[in-house]
Amino acid sequence: MAQPLSLQDGPKALDGVRVLDLTSVIMGPVCTQILGGYGAQVVKIEPPEGDIMRHAGAQCAPGMGAMFVHANHYKKSVVIDLKSEQGRDLLWQMIPEYDVFVHNIRRDAMERLGLGYEALRAARPDVVYVALGGYSDDGPYAGRPAYDDIIQAQAGLASLYARQTGNEPAYVPSLIVDRLTGIAAAHRVLAALLRRHACGTGEYINVSMFETLAELVLSDHLGGKTLDPDGGDTGYSRLLTRHRRPYRTRDGYIAAVVYNDKHWKAFLDLAGEPEKLADDRYGSAAGRARNYDVVYEYLADTFQGGTTNYWIAALTRAQIPCARVNDVATLAADPQLRATGLLRAYTHDSLGVSLQAINKNAAHPDYSPPEKGAHTVQVLAGHGLAQPAIDALLANQVVHDGRRQWVLEK
Repeated sequence: MAQPLSLQDGPKALDGVRVLDLTSVIMGPVCTQILGGYGAQVVKIEPPEGDIMRHAGAQCAPGMGAMFVHANHYKKSVVIDLKSEQGRDLLWQMIPEYDVFVHNIRRDAMERLGLGYEALRAARPDVVYVALGGYSDDGPYAGRPAYDDIIQAQAGLASLYARQTGNEPAYVPSLIVDRLTGIAAAHRVLAALLRRHACGTGEYINVSMFETLAELVLSDHLGGKTLDPDGGDTGYSRLLTRHRRPYRTRDGYIAAVVYNDKHWKAFLDLAGEPEKLADDRYGSAAGRARNYDVVYEYLADTFQGGTTNYWIAALTRAQIPCARVNDVATLAADPQLRATGLLRAYTHDSLGVSLQAINKNAAHPDYSPPEKGAHTVQVLAGHGLAQPAIDALLANQVVHDGRRQWVLEK
């Protein structure tokens, strides 16, 4: 049987789709990077100072921080000063040629710039217009600024940590909301493009951080309020027991999920206590569901009796899901990730430095994350601007040619 094509092979789903990307930081760039990975041509419009994330994390070159690198493959960078009338006029010359327009700027600011949905739809009736933000346009929080930490707290995620551990509320040490929202937005764009292909109409898409994370939290923990909004208890006890954590072994930690009846029979045999199956707290799914504190505490106590290597081998033989507890460094060296190509080395197109890319077609030319303004002249020429017109824009500092800056710096 023929092997299916991967994303690295042949034509891609979004070949020919053009995306105008006015996003910055993480949420929007994650969305547009996904679209680029599916074959869309993504043009990233940056202000003269560039995307703020260019300065976050380890730097492979000035303005090329690790956080920026991992969210901006598959893009061309064009610097335009949209605070200037000339810059806005230039953008309007470009807009009709793009299928998708994505921004994470507050709605009132976009309206002041003349870049609201109705204005763009007049120029490109079938445009897929994507507005990303902290909160949905509908509701009392519309337009408020928001960051990942704010949304983790407001959507209840930080409080779940306190509820589980008895400690203070805490943030997940990841930009989980930004990344989840970017992924959700990318899927909304894909659906909108399918709809446009079927009926020829564009769409206004509003994706917010708060509603995205609230859906995740409530889906797991609305609990009894699903049936009784006024009196039901919230929370899913399996996720909230304080014993649900990596288990300490004699010489380290292990992750293991002893979940169904087959798992429990095998585990109790390993523990030398098969008679516990007669106890409903261990022997049935319903009994375990009523007693997660008891059964998870039992697991925590039992795992301390053996080494990590012992438990990995024993649980693997018993077909009980388990894993070592990686840190970031050991994760990056994980043989599964290396074998599947999720993390691969490449040489940046213009910098010439060696980098590692996460789940990208890193060997393809022009897929490297761009330097600020590296494609300004190329893209503007592609939109029909003659060199004298481009030179005038450069002289007036309406646009910036990152290639020239790089040559001067070298």
